[in-house]
Amino acid sequence: MQQLFISDLHLSNEHPRLVRGFLALLAKYQTQPTELYILGDWFNAWLSDSDPSEWLLPIVKQLREFTATGNKVYFLCGNRDFVLGQKFLDRFDAKLLQEPYIYQFDGLTIRLEHGDALCTDDISYQKFKKVIRNPFLLGFIKLFPFYLKRKLADFFRKKSTQRQSQAHYQPIDVNTDEVFKQMQGIDILIHGHTHRPAIHALNAHQQRIVLGDWRENKYHQQGTARILLLKSHNDIAFLDWHFE
Repeated sequence: MQQLFISDLHLSNEHPRLVRGFLALLAKYQTQPTELYILGDWFNAWLSDSDPSEWLLPIVKQLREFTATGNKVYFLCGNRDFVLGQKFLDRFDAKLLQEPYIYQFDGLTIRLEHGDALCTDDISYQKFKKVIRNPFLLGFIKLFPFYLKRKLADFFRKKSTQRQSQAHYQPIDVNTDEVFKQMQGIDILIHGHTHRPAIHALNAHQQRIVLGDWRENKYHQQGTARILLLKSHNDIAFLDWHFE
């Protein structure tokens, strides 16, 4: 079964083209035996697994059709949707992965993560992450009514917007020493977060593959994304996904 990797879609009700692009991707691979890995920032902000928003319904429906044929969906959280849990994924028979996720495929040892943990030079973000993901704080936030969660999400979104001075913001890149530290015993590291899609050959036997973020390209006819298709140990391809 082939494996398809995507990340940094940042889906939201305010960006319907991105949603259409994701639904089109599911439709394309519907009849192909595929394991879909979503490596974080699937949604621009995730408030609750019980989110009643109607714009989510077509996504859930298409995912149910996707998995009904025997395809698999795996999700690993990012910095924008780290409260998304198994409860939502159960709606379409998907599985939540813990970061980092390490597994074997066709003789390869593969490590999956969102990528933010590798950006150790982003000190302010790492401090914020440590606070916001404290289990006690998360447990308290989950008790909030939905409207308060939305206000909290709006606050963090505004703070993030203030930080992003470019049209396509690129977070601070990974720390090279941290990458080599985490690559011990790993053949391929796949991650997103940095919005710098590339295949980096660390040596003759190890690769770091960075997935691309999904972009609407408002002034063009098509949106774009850089995704990864893995069929075997020697059949690894970067694909440019275009959507209306």
